[in-house]
Amino acid sequence: MRYGSSTADVDCAFLANASSAAWHRHLASLVYSTGQRDFPARLEQVLRAVTGFDTILINTYKGRNRPLLIHDDYPAENRQQAIDRYLSGAYLLDPFFTAISDGVDNGVHRLRELAPDRFESSDYYAHYYRSLGLVDEVGLFVRIGEDVLMVVSLGFQADAPLKRRSLQILRNVAPLVEVLLIEFWKWQGAIFQKTLEKDAPVEAAFASFGRELLTAREQEIVRLLLAGHSTKSAARELDISDGTVKVHRKHIYQRLDISSQSQLFQLFLEHVALISRQLRG
Repeated sequence: MRYGSSTADVDCAFLANASSAAWHRHLASLVYSTGQRDFPARLEQVLRAVTGFDTILINTYKGRNRPLLIHDDYPAENRQQAIDRYLSGAYLLDPFFTAISDGVDNGVHRLRELAPDRFESSDYYAHYYRSLGLVDEVGLFVRIGEDVLMVVSLGFQADAPLKRRSLQILRNVAPLVEVLLIEFWKWQGAIFQKTLEKDAPVEAAFASFGRELLTAREQEIVRLLLAGHSTKSAARELDISDGTVKVHRKHIYQRLDISSQSQLFQLFLEHVALISRQLRG
């Protein structure tokens, strides 16, 4: 991370405002709490004051392991759909997770900037994301270790969409939040790390899905189609022609005895559940 400009470059006039005093009291409390377990909840309060989001989800990712939940604000009646389903395997199709695997940099990223071209037509969107009631999502990505990233994901619903001003504020405070999350992980990371290492990677589900029936190339295409890539986008990702992708997709459907992408998605979720049970056993 790189911070720092000369103090001579900073206009400090805003520090004289009464609202600035209140804001800095919140920041002082936040900094003080970095070594405490309730820091994520305090961070939620501060971010909510400046962005007005509807939902917050803080996960830690290590490689392609199952994400480790740090904090969320979902009520009990929504946890099965929003949290349990995500951690049980849906995360494998999450554009944020894919971006992490692809080496996304620190910073603030909107979901629509990272999602494939047909994300809203994907089964992940139809069967998981849309049910959350979100129309926009912003992730604050922070590398807290050599192979560990934390993502503070803020969700926005239709009646209170993300505003340009809120996005800019979030980008402005991101350097501070990054430092605080790194400090929090220094104090609390060992506790979470033990939990993280107990969770075997559900990535095994992708590696084994259709292995007896599909070629390695067809497995790659399955991954892209499930994530929401169109035929053209999948072809671009694999550096092959659109026609080749269509032929592979036809063979995939035939070999798996299915006739639609929705059936493919359901078959994959069933396989994820099976692998998860095997790993736990």
